[in-house]
Formats: sequence, C-alpha cells, structure tokens
Amino acid sequence: MTQTPTAHTPAQEQARAQFTVPAQHPMVTVLGSGDSLLRVIEKAFPAADIHVRGNEISAVGDPADVALISRVFDEMMLVLRTGQPMTEDAVERSIAMLKASENGESDGQETPAEVLTQNILSSRGRTIRPKTLNQKRYVDAIDKHTIVFGIGPAGTGKTYLAMAKAVQALQSKQVNRIILTRPAVEAGERLGFLPGTLYEKIDPYLRPLYDALHDMLDPDSIPRLMAAGTIEVAPLAYMRGRTLNDAFIILDEAQNTSPEQMKMFLTRLGFESKIVITGDVTQVDLPDGTKSGLRQVQEILEGLDDVHFSRLSSQDVVRHKLVGRIVDAYEQYDTKHGTQNGGHKSRGKSVHKGK
Repeated sequence: MTQTPTAHTPAQEQARAQFTVPAQHPMVTVLGSGDSLLRVIEKAFPAADIHVRGNEISAVGDPADVALISRVFDEMMLVLRTGQPMTEDAVERSIAMLKASENGESDGQETPAEVLTQNILSSRGRTIRPKTLNQKRYVDAIDKHTIVFGIGPAGTGKTYLAMAKAVQALQSKQVNRIILTRPAVEAGERLGFLPGTLYEKIDPYLRPLYDALHDMLDPDSIPRLMAAGTIEVAPLAYMRGRTLNDAFIILDEAQNTSPEQMKMFLTRLGFESKIVITGDVTQVDLPDGTKSGLRQVQEILEGLDDVHFSRLSSQDVVRHKLVGRIVDAYEQYDTKHGTQNGGHKSRGKSVHKGK
C-alpha cells in the first residue's frame, strides 16, 4: 500500500494510502462476505475514510491511522497468499497486534502474518494454528524447552495447543508416546456418590482430554493407540513412582495440584521427554487452606534453565468474544472487592469449592 500526504489543514495533516489487490485474489477474500472484513477495519479506525473502487482500496485520515491501515492490508495479503482465508476474528487480532506494537506494548518481533500462518497440525480437514502472539510464543517455547508452563484463563488454548504439539511430536517420531494427566481433585470429594468402578468415576474428569484427542486424530485409531500404550490418559495419582522416558507429557488443570503433587510430577521426567503443564491460577478448586502447586512452582522454578513460563491473558481467549470480557470482569470485581473467583477469600476454614 503506498502512502502519500494530502493537503494540510489547520487541525492536522492528512495522509492518503492506496492499495491494489492483485487480480488472482477475488475482492471478497479481502473485504469479506458482505464487506464484513472491511467493516471490522472501519470500526477499528473510525476517524479514517476507507473507500473501495474495483480492486483499488484507498484510506484517508490521520497519518498514524493510515499507516496502520496500510499494514493491516499488507498483512492480510501475506496470509491470503498462503491459501488461508481471513476471518473477522483474524482481522481483529491482526489490528490488535499491530496497535500493540505501535504503542510499545509488545516488542513487535513477530508480524500478524507470521502468527496466523504457523501450522502446528493438520487433521481431518482442518489445521490447528496459534491465533494470538502469546499463543505463538507458547508454541515456540514448547519447541525450545524441556518443561513449559502454560498459565492463563479459560479459553486461551493452553491445553489444546499443547495437545496439538504432542500429536505432532508423536507423528514425527520425536517421542514414542503421549501421556495426558489431570488431578482428579473434584472427584476426590464425591467418588463415593458416583456409580461404577473407580475408572468410571474418574473418567468424567478426564473427558476434556479425550475430546481434544478426537479433534486431532482419527477417532477409530484412538482405542488402538490407547490399548498399545502409545496414548495414556490417567489421573495424576497414577504417575507416582514412575519414570517417563521418550514421552510427551501434559499435566492439565495443574492449579488443582498440591505442592507435593507438583514436585512428584516434575520428578517423573525421564530421558528424551518433554513436559507441558497447563492451568489457571484463578480457578483453584482445592480446599481452602491448601496451597496450589502451580502458584508455588512459579516462585521456585522461575528463571531455571530449560524451564519456561508462558503467561496468557484475556486477550488470548479464542472462544466466544464474551468469554474474554467475562474473564476481565471477574478480575476487576476481585480487585475491587478483595475476593477470589467472586467469593470470599479463605479464612482457614477447609471447605471445598466447586467450579
């Protein structure tokens, strides 16, 4: 997109930029169905005038706005050249990344196109990719480090992206097996009231891990891989006393581990293995008075060589937009009222809190 200054006005200098969409890209891929993508850009830069004529797009307005609009369209074209379609969400995230870089809120090393076109895993007609800058850095950290902690609120892709990296590592023969585990702390309070065997009682708490596997592998192959021990899904208690070699190990819901359980799990690490630990320190379901192992481990291992902490925020939520706003609203409420998770903080009384 080429940018040129326009006539000076007493209020401020105006700039103009013009962009020509190459003929091989239909305008609907750039503007969106019913101009939905164009409306996202117009909403993000309300003071600028954006006009489309044929395959020419022009923008007039404040020089800083016009420069950012130019970059947005440049990044969109880089994504489209890979064959990946642009969505309203992708355009919004691209604009947010560029604005953060412009305002000095990020180091700006990665461009939106680099973030949005990084493929992790292709399965069953869909490709799993990071959707935010922090997600990309989380995925890159998993490649570079032996132990990675993914800490952030619900919907930020902590577990899902780790699962995708585990399946990728298995398929590329970097590891021989995947081990997925969760503390069954909620089940521990109510096991006696649930029907069935111990495994059937614990199974509901492991179900989200199975659901993610079904998104990434042929469902018919999963029972065979589990029977062969190539994939293992088990409660955290089943890890005690083991050494896990040549494996990609994921501990999910790690905020519900005690400090002793966290130490036990970390010391299961064997040769040629990788560990990813995910959790949300604002969603602890442990009895009041019990310290979260995930909270404590940050104080103990921060800065240790080959251990990395990736912290995601409400800006990285990739579920419904309202989820990110809900996360922010709860944080503001807790800050204002001195509470935790919307309820009174512990006063030493051991009472289990359900989610």
